[in-house]
Amino acid sequence: MRAVFISSDNIVSPLGLTSAENFKNLRAAVTGIRKHDRSDMSEQPFYAALFDERSGFSDTKNKNGFTRFEQLLQASIENALNSGQVKPTDPRTIFILSSTKGNISLLETGADSKEIAEAVSLQHSAKKIADHFQFINKPVVISNACISGLMAMIIGMRFIQSGKYDHAVIAGADVISKFILSGFQSFQAVSNEPCKPFDASRTGINLGEAAGTIILSADKNNSAGVKICGGSVSNDANHISGPSRTGAELFQAINKAMQDAGLTAADIDFISAHGTATVYNDEMESKAINLAGMQDVPVNSLKGYYGHTLGAAGLIEAIACIHSLRENVVLPTVGFGELGVPMPLNVCSSLQEKPLKNCLKTASGFGGCNAAVVLSKDEK
Repeated sequence: MRAVFISSDNIVSPLGLTSAENFKNLRAAVTGIRKHDRSDMSEQPFYAALFDERSGFSDTKNKNGFTRFEQLLQASIENALNSGQVKPTDPRTIFILSSTKGNISLLETGADSKEIAEAVSLQHSAKKIADHFQFINKPVVISNACISGLMAMIIGMRFIQSGKYDHAVIAGADVISKFILSGFQSFQAVSNEPCKPFDASRTGINLGEAAGTIILSADKNNSAGVKICGGSVSNDANHISGPSRTGAELFQAINKAMQDAGLTAADIDFISAHGTATVYNDEMESKAINLAGMQDVPVNSLKGYYGHTLGAAGLIEAIACIHSLRENVVLPTVGFGELGVPMPLNVCSSLQEKPLKNCLKTASGFGGCNAAVVLSKDEK
């Protein structure tokens, strides 16, 4: 089986416009979540991690024919490409886009028309981005709720392992609009304070907007020090919006990803969980992690920094894992104080510095979807 290396990466978020800037703020426990009083998005004030005017990504107007969603993707992909050796014009390179909502906000303000119908198509956005960077191959779109980013990584890994491509540029993004926020509010899933993953007093999620890019390569010369060693997807087949009550299905994804990587529970140094701070998600994850025999492994959630960034979440949180492995630090879970899940977990509440080699990243989402990815240091 071909090894798959991380060549370069980028995060564009309210915490910064590069991965390095983001990780610096993560290490310092800086959060992008703020209280917002935005009548254009909600009748009530809400907590979220949104871009401000200083970022250059708060303006909803199109620029050079690209929407705000597409501008985020452009910025993130460009930075990642400039940081690595992979070229979009290489016929052995594939571009994969992950998102849950894309340009859906256009339906709020635009008249019903053929042009709007085309613009909200994720494939339309993917082609615009692919043409902009001169990718040769037809882009692939992955939109599977909140596992979209991790699933895109797994698809990219498998493309390379199969020999179909040598490189994969994987980018994901989502922006928050009234349509998206109201949807989560209708589920009574949005917290009226900064979220508290795995905490006894957690009351729900905060949303966030961001873009992330990870470039994978089969060429060891392109390695930036970390490789993706395994990944798997599963489904609860339980409920359209409620996760499994046993965690068995997320465990299936974890177990298969571990088998792909050739590792055991004892080899995992930390877990980056989905950790949405909703009652049922955190309970389910605690059960899955215990089924995997990893209840003593340090676990964190990054939702207290970024909020839930939907189609970008798996990517930007995996990038944080990559930099954690490189710098030998486990990030704390902002908002966590007292364990509030039914099964024991070793939730990281302060920055830990220690030698790290392997980590597990998980994600779950509406429709019962689950994903798990194993990342490991590239021992040169």
